[in-house]
Formats: sequence, C-alpha cells, structure tokens
Amino acid sequence: MNDRFFNLYSHGFARVAVAIPRCRIADPAYNVEQTLLLARQAASQGAALVAFPELGLSAYSCEDLFHQRALLDACEAALLAVVEASRDLPLAMVVGLPLRVNHQLFNCAAVVAGGRVLGLVPKSFLPNYGEFYESRQFSAADCAAVDAVRLFGEDVPFGAHQVFQVENLPLLRFHVEICEDVWVPVPPSSFAAMAGATVLVNLSASNVLVGKSTYRHQLVSQQSARCMAAYLYTSAGRGESTTDMAWDGQALIYEKGDMLAESARFLDESHIIFADVDLERMSQERMRATTFAQSARRHAEEVARFRVQRCTLALPVEGRLPLNREVERFPYVPADRALRDERCTEVYNIQVQALIQRLSASGIQKVVIGVSGGLDSTHALLVCAAAMDRLGLPRTNILAYTMPGFATSGRTLKQAHALMEVVGCTAQEIDIRPSCLQMLRDLNHPYAEGKEQYDVTFENVQAGERTNHLFRLANHLGAIVIGTGDLSELALGWCTYGVGDHMSHYNVNASVPKTLITHLVRWVAETGSVVKGGAEVLLNILNTEISPELVPGKEGDDKPAQITENVIGPYELQDFNLYYILRYGMTPSKVAFLSYSAWHAKGEGRWPDEHGSRNEYELADIKRNLKIFLWRFFKTSQFKRSCVPNGPKVGNGGSLSPRGDWRAPSDSEATVWLDDLKNIPD
Repeated sequence: MNDRFFNLYSHGFARVAVAIPRCRIADPAYNVEQTLLLARQAASQGAALVAFPELGLSAYSCEDLFHQRALLDACEAALLAVVEASRDLPLAMVVGLPLRVNHQLFNCAAVVAGGRVLGLVPKSFLPNYGEFYESRQFSAADCAAVDAVRLFGEDVPFGAHQVFQVENLPLLRFHVEICEDVWVPVPPSSFAAMAGATVLVNLSASNVLVGKSTYRHQLVSQQSARCMAAYLYTSAGRGESTTDMAWDGQALIYEKGDMLAESARFLDESHIIFADVDLERMSQERMRATTFAQSARRHAEEVARFRVQRCTLALPVEGRLPLNREVERFPYVPADRALRDERCTEVYNIQVQALIQRLSASGIQKVVIGVSGGLDSTHALLVCAAAMDRLGLPRTNILAYTMPGFATSGRTLKQAHALMEVVGCTAQEIDIRPSCLQMLRDLNHPYAEGKEQYDVTFENVQAGERTNHLFRLANHLGAIVIGTGDLSELALGWCTYGVGDHMSHYNVNASVPKTLITHLVRWVAETGSVVKGGAEVLLNILNTEISPELVPGKEGDDKPAQITENVIGPYELQDFNLYYILRYGMTPSKVAFLSYSAWHAKGEGRWPDEHGSRNEYELADIKRNLKIFLWRFFKTSQFKRSCVPNGPKVGNGGSLSPRGDWRAPSDSEATVWLDDLKNIPD
C-alpha cells in the first residue's frame, strides 16, 4: 500500500508548532538551550514550522538591560547557536531577540532554516501606554534605513515586508509579525496575506490580565478569518519578571477562524502545541472569495513592498504521517451538544422564516405536503407547523396527504398517520394505486398484465403520481406544494425528475443534507420544540430504514425491498464527500484521506457523541462509495439540479441551486475526478 497517501504533506497540509520555553531573564545561553529542546521536539513530530515568543532569547522583561552590550552580544551568540542547530533540523524556526542595526535597537523575529537566517523582521508597532514602555529601548520597523543586515558573514534581508516561501511545499508561505502588530486597526499580516502568506505567525510576550485570554482568542480568530489564513500565536510564560506584570504562556493556533490547538496556561515547564493546517483550504477560500483579490488590488502599493525569501526543507514526506487534527465525521452537524442544539435552532429558524416570507409574498395561507412516514417529509412537516404558529394561522392550514403505493409498508403508513395526528394538521390518505395502474395500462406496461416487472418506469409512475396529485390538490384548495427532498438526494440525483419528488412550489429542505435532517428531527423529539408528546413517533421514524418504497417486497414481509443506502452508499459517507467537494473543491484523493482520518477504526475507543454513527469504514469502503458519489454528482445528475424549485440556503456547506452556490453544465464528464480516484490505494 502506498504509504505516501497516508502522509498529511501529500494532501496540502503542513504541521506547525507553537512553543513556549521556560526562560531566565537576561540569560540567552539558558534560553537558547530551552528553545532548541522544543525545536527538536517539533522536528521529531514532523513539523515544518515552529514559532517561539517575542524576545525569547533574552526574555521580554529585561527593560533597560536591553541597552547593555553584554546582553546584546549574548543574544547574537544564542541566535548563532540556533542557526548552527538548524543545519540538522528539517524545519523553519522563528525566534525573538533584540538586534542592533545602524546604531538602533530593534525588537526582531529571526527566521532560521537550513543553517541560515532567512530574514529578520522588526516589530512595526511599539506600545508605549499602560504597562508598556517599548519606545524607551526600541525603534519601530519604519525607522530602519536599511533593508539588509550583515550577520554571521552573510547579508540577511531586514524589514517587516517579508514573506517566507517553502519551495518544496508551495502553499506554505508564512509571514511574521510581533505582538502589538496584531492589536492595531490594520495589522501588517493583513497586507502579508494579500501578498500570498497562508500562515501568519505572531511572536508575542503579552502579559496576562483578567479577561485578556478571551480577547486574544477573539483577536486571533478574527484575524485568521479575515485573512483566510492560519494564525500561530505564541506568548511568554514562566521565567519572565513579575516585578509589575504576570505571564500565562498561552499558545494558540487558528485556521480561518477555527481554533485547532490551544495550550494550557500558567504552566511551570516549557511546553509546545501542534496542529496540521490545511493550506489548500486557505488557497481555495481566497480563490472563491473574489473580494480578497479586489482588496489586494486596492492596496497594491503596500502589497508590492513584500519580498519573498525562499528555502527548502527536508520535510518527512516519504512514510506515513497521520493527520494530527480532529476531522468531524459529520461536517454538517457539530459534535458538541451545545453547538448542535444551537445549529438546530438556527436551521429551523432559517427554514421557517423563508417559508413565512414565501407565503406572505404570495398571499397564500395554506400548504400542501406529502407525508411518507420517512425522515425528509417529517422534517418538512415540522417546519410547516412552526411557520403556521409564527403566522398565527391554524395548523389545519397544512393539508397533509399520505399516498400509499404498491410497496408502501404498514410501518411507514402507520408512522405517517401518527405524525400528522401529533402535528395537528389536516390529514388525509389517497391511495394512488388505482391511478398508477391506469397509467401503466395506458403505457402497455407488463405490470398491468400481472407481470412482476419493477423497472424505472414502474417506480417513477408512482413517484410522479404522488407529485401530480399534490399539485392538483394545491390548485384546487388554494395552497402551495411544499417540497421535501434534501440536499443529499439532489447531489446524488436520487429524485424523480420533473413530475416527481424533484418538483414543488417551494422546497424548505433544498439545502439541508440527510445527516443534518436526522439530527433536526431528533432535536425536536428531545426538546418538544414543535410538537408536544410526539417524541415516540419521531424516534420511530428515525429508526426506520431509508427506502423509496417503490418496489414491492416478498408477500407477507413488511420490510422494504429497496434500501436506499445499498444503492447510493451510506449517507454519512456521501454527506462527508459532498461537503468537502462542494464547499472546498477538494480532489477525491484528499477527500478520501480526510474520510479515512475520520472514519477508520482508530483503536482508541474514541467515538462520536451518543447521536453519532458508530460505524467504521476502511479505505476500500471509502473509495468504493466515493466512486459512486463522483459518477452520480459530476456525470449523471446535474440536469436535475439545473432547474430545482426555490428554497433557502441554510449553511456554509453550500447549496446546489443554479441561482446560488452551484452553476454547472448538465453534460459534464466525470473523468478528471475518477482519474484522481486512482491515487487512492486499493
């Protein structure tokens, strides 16, 4: 099996680290020893980049000791030790130190790799308020009169406008700023991101105050989100002077607003955190958000000032290096219970508000909906009930019909009636078999003559007859037809085109995937937020195997002859595939790597929450089902998506509306995606 497939560096990721060494004030020899211990630890874990605190080689709180030549000489000697050690370390290091340049002193970050100082970055903004007095000792970056410094026998680039490029990992382009630089209205890293930096590094000291940790989180999260970048934040810890301040040694790693790693605070010993940042994600996000490029054009003069410093790292790309990052099995559904409840509340509100607007705009006060006793129509019916409540209309204005066909099971028929009863809508049953049989006779279909021919025509006659009834009922009763089909079905083309479950007047489920609908229905059952006393009915529906119930089973057997997931694959896997392909445009091989990281047996007893799947999928299962997805999504199903009814977009996972997130040709090929599938080992 190809081990490189199982290496995170093969899929656009980079392992990064933030290190907080214990320090001694004005003792560079001790500080560099602690620094290199953590650097070696970072290298042993396969990191490409490690960041250390502001002025870490000297300690931040030296104050007027920074004007002592002995200390400054010792800091340069410590930096030389870092440079020498870097010859044997396959990563880039960013360390902080005071540095003399043309009779001025600068608070600098030194970027070191491969036995060289790649660049020196001075601090741009010096705080001189509150407890800070940095302008007493240091000069700001724009005070420098040179753009290079002679150091250790080489001319080293000097200045705040530098981006560091790892040549053999092209998407790893990082920029360094120092502490206060990110606290100002327009941080230097904003321009660096526009200049191509995907990873932003902040060397900070940052004394601790009550509430400051929360603000750091907010600051770093927002900067990483705005810049569509990863952000590494490091601060000073144990050993800094507590004459007037205290230090908590907080380390943070964020990616586009999402926290990937955080250190414990107030630790006595040196510590380090790791995260695997998705460089391709940042690149894709910037490509899609065209306003990012517009911003770069608007600030072209500032962006043009950046110089690119290049290096090559001996990255661990050959063997296996599993992803050190939690990949949620259900990307549309938060694993955290509180976040999940919040998500469910918001999704319902979006769908309900959207339906209210459509009814209000049309001047119509009634809806017609088909209720099968399955998941999708259950959720859509609950949305209709909440909308009627918000409008101050009786739930009897929901005209619900269950329409048994040739394969409807007693279980789902019973569930449909029970659901309509607990919702309190106007409930009716229409047996579609007589009209379907007449159509089959008109078509000279063998089934009309008693032959068991259950082909696509046999199935679609039933699906179409149900929708035909709903539209004519809506005409007759002054209502609109509410669609129930979900995002997952639309992605896979698992819907009957035109006069079938593909069509409605308004589809409240249009951008809600199956896995999320499952949790939405469960949430209503648990909270009673839409129906009181209906939990058992909803839980029975949740425990029903998903089937279109269009082909009869064996006589006397109430189990469905068709199991949807046996044909199109498990929804939990296909929703995973849909999210990463639709939202980020990732290659199938990368999606498979992520899926494997999330779904294969880890042997650690780590399972999702009590509502998550306990299934495990090995790579062969993932590859087989991904092939089904790719063929159906790219090759066979777009014509159905090109003419879908109106419906609200509910999440950042995207929708498939041709008026919204997804515009694609109906006659595309799937070749390039299927070719990439070959990169996944068998």
